[in-house]
Order: sequence, then C-alpha cells, then structure tokens
Amino acid sequence: MNTPPLRKDAVQNRHRIIEIARRYVDDGRPLQLNDVARTASIGVATVYRHFPTPEALLETIALPAIEKLLRRAEHALAEDDPWTALRDFLAAAIEVLLTDPAVSPVFAAATDALEDTSDCKRRLATAFAELLARAHAAGVIDSGVTESDMVPLMCGIAYAANIQSTLDPTERATLGLRYLDLLLTGLHRP
Repeated sequence: MNTPPLRKDAVQNRHRIIEIARRYVDDGRPLQLNDVARTASIGVATVYRHFPTPEALLETIALPAIEKLLRRAEHALAEDDPWTALRDFLAAAIEVLLTDPAVSPVFAAATDALEDTSDCKRRLATAFAELLARAHAAGVIDSGVTESDMVPLMCGIAYAANIQSTLDPTERATLGLRYLDLLLTGLHRP
C-alpha cells in the first residue's frame, strides 16, 4: 500500500518539527512532543500525526547520521586492508557518537520505533561483524576480541570523551579518536 504524498503545509510542518526537535536534542533538553509542538507553534495533534512517539522523532533525527555511518561501513568493507578497514569504521563510529547526541540513545534503545532504524542497525551490526572477522582472519587483531567486547569498549570511549563537558562536540570527537587510537594500539597485532 502506497501512502499519498504529503501536502505542502504538511511537509513544512514536518520539517519544522524536526528542526525544533534537533535543537532540543543538541541542547540536551528532553524530547517531549508537547514541548516541541509548543515551540514550533504547531498543534500537538499535528506533531503526533507525524511522530506518534518521542522515540520515532528521535530516530528520525538520528537516522541521517546512522545512514552516513552505514555508508562508511560499506566503504570500509571495500577496503583491501582488514586493519585499515576496521580502524576507519571504528573511528567513523566514534565520530558519529560524539558529534550527534541523537545517535547514542537510538543505539542504546532495546527496541526501535521505525523500521528504517532497525534495518540500518541490523546492517551496521552485520558489516561490523564482517570487518572484525576479516581482521581476525588476517591476524591483525587479537583473536580473543569479540563483537561483545568491542561494543562496551566503544561506549566507554564515547562516555570518557563526553564527560569533558567544557569541550565542544568536535573537540570531544578528537579526544574520542585519541582514546580509540590508544585502544586499537593495544589490540593490533602487526
């Protein structure tokens, strides 16, 4: 079943809702649909029609960054050198986690509100598993390191960089990449 295209005013309302919600997330404010409606000067029912839950709105905001990371993963899979591929993908993941505050809570959520989010997360997990398997097969990373090890380590790096509240997102990303480099130096098997 195809859904009809949105009317021009509906498209404008959707963009306005996303714009306001993006500001809320970037400012660290709770994403409450009623508050977004009030700030956007749009009726609450209109906001709920576009985004039935705050999670759906948050995922909509995070999806461009997640899709960008997925493209980076696909690019890494095309890389011939397994170590460079894994390192570059993990660096891209740290950068996204530290520059877009919408991404971490979407990755941390037990369930997804949008099918597109679930699909992207599934494809990212598959790409990461393949990148790690290629690195193991090439003998360039400690064979005992698993996906289950790497996820909390990446979260730890993001957390450690994020507690530097005086830094802007770009500076936190730079710090996170430094922490990642230290971690990978310990895991690398030349």
